[in-house]
Formats: sequence, structure tokens, C-alpha cells
Amino acid sequence: MFEKLIEMDEQLLLWIQEKLRFDALTPFVKAITHSADGGAIMIIATLILMIIPKTRKLGFLCGAALVVNTLICNVILKNLVARVRPYEVVDGLKLIIGRQNDWSFPSGHSSAGFSMSTVLFRETPRKIGIPVLIFALLISLSRLYVGVHYPTDVICGIILGALTGFFTCTVYHRAIAKNQIRLHRAEPVTQK
Repeated sequence: MFEKLIEMDEQLLLWIQEKLRFDALTPFVKAITHSADGGAIMIIATLILMIIPKTRKLGFLCGAALVVNTLICNVILKNLVARVRPYEVVDGLKLIIGRQNDWSFPSGHSSAGFSMSTVLFRETPRKIGIPVLIFALLISLSRLYVGVHYPTDVICGIILGALTGFFTCTVYHRAIAKNQIRLHRAEPVTQK
């Protein structure tokens, strides 16, 4: 079964290369994929949110999600699984950006994009959250288009990122609720 999944991964990448790559589209997709190199766009957005007083808590929440995600995805899982990039092993697959210097599984771009976009989706109005999720999806799909990840790398990166963002928000809100309960208990009871 695992061999069948690997074969499907490879065939889908070759299909994307043959059917979906167009010269007019390639610069746009490259720009999207490079915007998330090293988590750049996510880090910049997080720092901007942290600087603005009204969005500072949201910025710290995004930052926390990105840090947790980076530890799980890039430090632990990539090195534990050590999956070779598809352009190294799939015959006929043409790489259209530079070679990557880490392992393939899971997709760090997808995971980082979805960790932050999940936080923003949960914590902001839908008119902000939905476009951010769509952009994270475009980043994820761009990784297939340029040939640096298998579909399963991207799918698992999306799932990991979404879970990380959801978990970060849940822990944050539970901590706030717990502290509010403590504050109410600490308040002295006034007698009339």
C-alpha cells in the first residue's frame, strides 16, 4: 500500500508538470512560493501584528503558532522522516526553482502557512480569515507546481499547520478562561 501511495504521489507530480505548468503562470507561482521561503511572509505579517497595539495579542498568538509549528515540522519531523525531495528521484520531473537544502516531508511552507492562517481564521473576521487561508493554500499548491514536494508532503503539512494553529488558539483561550476564573476567586467579597 505504501508503494502505491508513493507511485500516486509521483504520477500526480508528473501530471501537474505536464498539464498545469504554463510559461505565463510560472512567474506568478514562483513569486508565491518564494514569498514563504524561510517563513518570510508569515514572520513579516506576525511582526507587523505585534507592532500595532490593537493587534499585538493576535501577533503574539501567530508567533507562538509559528514557533511551535517550526519545532514540530522543521526540527523534529523533517529530520525524523528524512524523505528525499521528489526532483531527486522522480524520473522526468523538472525542478523550476533552486534545490532545497532540507528534507521533503512534511512541507514546511504549507505547515507554516496553515499554522498562521488557522490562527487568523479563528481570531479575525471571515473577510480577513478566508483570504489568508486561500493564500496559504496557494503557497501549498505552489510547492507542487515548482516540483519540490510530493502531494503527501503538502497534505500533511497543511494538516500539521492547521492542527498547530488550532491547538495554539485553544491553549491560549483556555489559559485566559482559567485566569479569569482565578481572578474572580481572588476578588474579595464585599458585604452590604
